Amino acid sequence: MGRVKVNMNLTLDGVLQASARQDEDTRGGFSHGGWAVPYFDPEASGQAAQEGAAGPAVLLFGRRTYLDFYSVWPNRTDNPFTEILNRMHKYVASTTLEEPLPWENSTLLSGNAMAAVKKLKDESEGDLVVLGCGELVQSLMRNRLVDEYTLSIHPLVLGEGRRLFRDGAPFTRFTLVDMKTTRTGVIIATYRTVDNTD
Repeated sequence: MGRVKVNMNLTLDGVLQASARQDEDTRGGFSHGGWAVPYFDPEASGQAAQEGAAGPAVLLFGRRTYLDFYSVWPNRTDNPFTEILNRMHKYVASTTLEEPLPWENSTLLSGNAMAAVKKLKDESEGDLVVLGCGELVQSLMRNRLVDEYTLSIHPLVLGEGRRLFRDGAPFTRFTLVDMKTTRTGVIIATYRTVDNTD
């Protein structure tokens, strides 16, 4: 059985919205896009890329993040991530996209997305890795499908924006399984869910 692993950039107050670019996600009038960029640590990112390339894993995206990644990453050649992202298989949960999807090695999850993810988990030998995808993660959390969170917690408070753990999130206990600190003060903490039952 595979595991669903969520990788997310967060602020100290739990905001995940638009960490990479100013224009990434301006919903709700959000004006702090790109807040994670000043904390980028090439050494830590290179290590993360190597770890991401090791072992069997596939990517799991929601529509918005899939299209955003596709608009950026296939055209970048000056980093260790592009080749890895192009090569990895990508599953996309969407009710509006249609096959064939534009990015190589991409498959649209048909029907009920949460049922499809559960089936993938049950049949997979590797991990299903979610990069960002706030709305998809909300659905995965509600359906008790997330097994592990790797949270890159940045040393700033924004005071507004979409958050990972919102009011009404299901009660969940975690255990800390790994923690690193980057040279720029980001804490990379990996939490595993203790159980996925109510």
